[in-house]
Amino acid sequence: MLTGLFLSAAGQNFKEQFNDLYNKKDTVGEKKLLAQWETKKQNDPELYVAYFNYYVQKSMTEMIGLEHEQKGEHSLQLTDSTGKVAGYMNDMVVYADKDLQKGFDYIDKGIKMFPNRLDMRFGKVYMLGKKENYMEFTDEIIKTIDYSNTNKNTWLWADDKPQKDPKEFMLGSIQDYVLQLYNTNDDKLLDNMKRISETVLKYYPDHVESLSDLSIVYMINKDYDKALEQLLKAEKIAPSDYIVLMNIAEAYKRKGDNENAIIYYEKVVKVDDADIKADAKKKIDELKKK
Repeated sequence: MLTGLFLSAAGQNFKEQFNDLYNKKDTVGEKKLLAQWETKKQNDPELYVAYFNYYVQKSMTEMIGLEHEQKGEHSLQLTDSTGKVAGYMNDMVVYADKDLQKGFDYIDKGIKMFPNRLDMRFGKVYMLGKKENYMEFTDEIIKTIDYSNTNKNTWLWADDKPQKDPKEFMLGSIQDYVLQLYNTNDDKLLDNMKRISETVLKYYPDHVESLSDLSIVYMINKDYDKALEQLLKAEKIAPSDYIVLMNIAEAYKRKGDNENAIIYYEKVVKVDDADIKADAKKKIDELKKK
């Protein structure tokens, strides 16, 4: 499912029926079923997942044909007859604001009623990312990290099943979201990366990936001392992590400290990866020629 929220085919009859209708894109049938479901089982967490998926599906209109391509532009505002923004085109899909907001309203109710359901939280984050609403995307991630300290990572997934390795799964997913921000190549989103990384480190100070992410923000902003501060913490936790070692070497190089840069590239040469070794040796040779 495009929302990232998966309704199990097994289980309650309402869910089975909804899955069948969803896969057929029968939004009329889905709406009728949801009304019945809500009347009989209003406190069913899967109802709110289903409503979210229904409204997301209803909000989407696939753009077919090359005439809809806008010379490589992937995000265009769409206006209604009054000139107001009605939706966004992203990767040839339009998300109508009105229906999508209804989906967000339902998933917000679900999160409030069932705060341990990580699939609901990440489903919302996924759609905020698709809409490129990176402010709310970031806020929702931070809310999830904050709540992980409250529920001690007793996360549940669909059908209220406990998530395997919940802490690692949550942090790994959040790392993917930070990478999503980074891959936009939009420097205005560096602060979003910083906020997420700092929140993770508030509760999980030994999270190497977040230390590295924070260092990258500082590095891009040319604050090499602060970048090194984070990276050297990461090295103490994971002394053999070649990404950390490479970034330390890069920070020293950018700072103009070639001696220490060479020391760290020489550490990288010891890792068991031919390509990484070759890259580090090349950089050492370049620095020694200066």
